[in-house]
Amino acid sequence: MDEDEDPPLAVAIDDTGGLSSPQPSDSPVKQSINSGVSVGVTVITGYLGAGKSTLVNHILNSQHGKRIAVILNEFGEEIGVERAMINEGDGGALVEEWVELANGCICCTVKHSLVQALEQLVQMKERLDHILLETTGLANPAPLASVLWLDDQLESAVKLDSIITVVDAKNLRHQLKGHHSSSSFPEAYHQIAFADVVILNKVDLISPKDPEGSLEDLENEIHKINSLANIIPSVRCQVDLSRILNCQAYDAEHITHLEALLEENKSLSTGELHDSSVRTLSICEPKTVYLDKVRAWLEGILWEKKYDMDVYRCKGILSVVDSDDLHTLQAVREIYEIVPARRWESEENRTNKIVFIGQNLDKKALMDSLGACTSRG
Repeated sequence: MDEDEDPPLAVAIDDTGGLSSPQPSDSPVKQSINSGVSVGVTVITGYLGAGKSTLVNHILNSQHGKRIAVILNEFGEEIGVERAMINEGDGGALVEEWVELANGCICCTVKHSLVQALEQLVQMKERLDHILLETTGLANPAPLASVLWLDDQLESAVKLDSIITVVDAKNLRHQLKGHHSSSSFPEAYHQIAFADVVILNKVDLISPKDPEGSLEDLENEIHKINSLANIIPSVRCQVDLSRILNCQAYDAEHITHLEALLEENKSLSTGELHDSSVRTLSICEPKTVYLDKVRAWLEGILWEKKYDMDVYRCKGILSVVDSDDLHTLQAVREIYEIVPARRWESEENRTNKIVFIGQNLDKKALMDSLGACTSRG
């Protein structure tokens, strides 16, 4: 948690951490898990001091009527994300401490197996409404997102709901400018690029006469990096929880929001054509595409780094040859998913729309190569 903030007030449950013993098959826990209802997981990331802990405290101490678990992730970069994801068995050091808060929320710290900690949470006696994962010491949320999104080990007990990045409105410009004197991009770029929601915190410190630019200029700067992110201005992270929980950003069935985002971004390409910065780029293709060719095309870009592009995120909808279903496309780094979402309406304009977020994006190369997916030749 941020060094300048106190942890939330908490009361210890008991010596065993308050975890329930294995439940009989007719227990509410088993029924809820077996019914296919997953618990949403929100990943919270951001610079030290941006307000991550302020947000966590706001959620933990609010009387929202929800049972929310917060995992304070302490494994850090030096241990390595891959090790942190490994299920280490009964002997592994899992949860350091479990505490229950006055409003019914659960708080714990994890140092090794995130997967097992999540499994323990969803097996508790009382059904959880949501899980928050605060990333301490991890600059890049992409590996966590990949595991939570499509990890078979979790067996659909939990699902990735969204990635929230908290940024400091007063210091963000300075953090973003760091790449001009460095060969690598600073954390701020990656954290914004992977975000579904950006909480622009400490906006009360931005003066309308600020020589470095207004609040609107700052929001435009964020949207240049990631035009798909929902920006929420805040003071001390006092935000409406309905705007940050249950976003369903990775739910293929939650198509309405994705379609609206793509409609807003259909003609948007931020930055200059040959700009090497992290930016957003949108492409369209009116002809139907062959699904197998799209998969090969996407794998070439994501896995083989074709055209020397580095794609962080992409979202889109596809019009597939010999299919009446609208397909959705989502990718986080090398992990991607293409699934049918719903039927095309008879009056709809069937077209392919894809938004890319990344570095060294080449619009002509992307449009030409996607166009090649429209024919069998």
